[in-house]
Amino acid sequence: MDSGEAAPGPVIKRKRRRPRRRIKGGRRSEISAATRIEILKSAAAAFRKLGYHGATVEQIAAALRMKKGNLYYYFKNKEEILFACHAYSHDRLQELLDDAVRSTAPPESKLRRLIVGAVHVILDELHGTALLLDLEALSPAHLKAVVIRRDRFDRGMRLIIEEGMATGAFAAGDPKLLGFAMLGALNWISRWFNPSGPSTSEEIATRFADYLIAGLRAS
Repeated sequence: MDSGEAAPGPVIKRKRRRPRRRIKGGRRSEISAATRIEILKSAAAAFRKLGYHGATVEQIAAALRMKKGNLYYYFKNKEEILFACHAYSHDRLQELLDDAVRSTAPPESKLRRLIVGAVHVILDELHGTALLLDLEALSPAHLKAVVIRRDRFDRGMRLIIEEGMATGAFAAGDPKLLGFAMLGALNWISRWFNPSGPSTSEEIATRFADYLIAGLRAS
């Protein structure tokens, strides 16, 4: 006899969802910082090849297999990417300078270490673009910040040259003018360096250090 109640249907077992693995704050920051550096490297390569105005955000993103919208998560626009390239390069140069200044080595050793390190930053880290090219594309505020950082590095190098003159390791001269000449030579490397050429960045760094320091030595 039908009681009027529906027979119970089959029991459907629902799959339990695995909880999403959350990335801790510190790890997320590391990933974000690493991604920003990869974007800067891609941008620097594009700026060097095509120029700032010739390179597009789409090209920078495509080289990283990244969507344009994802790139904007890290940087507001192309000019901000260019400024970040400059900031990254000057951060690295400042680290090199601080290490050299803190060192108890003779002035010639300090300067050699600084020159070799600077060449590697110029050629290996961001392909040299950030130190010299496309300054006119920066906003006035960003340009001012870059010039301040550049002048700080120049003054630090000049102090090492002055120390060498005071100890008699370097010939007497105008340390400011000599510093300008050395920085000009270093910055111009990015204009002519060819990664496929016969000389490696290590060889160029060593030779430049030899040439520049030889010109400072007291006879």
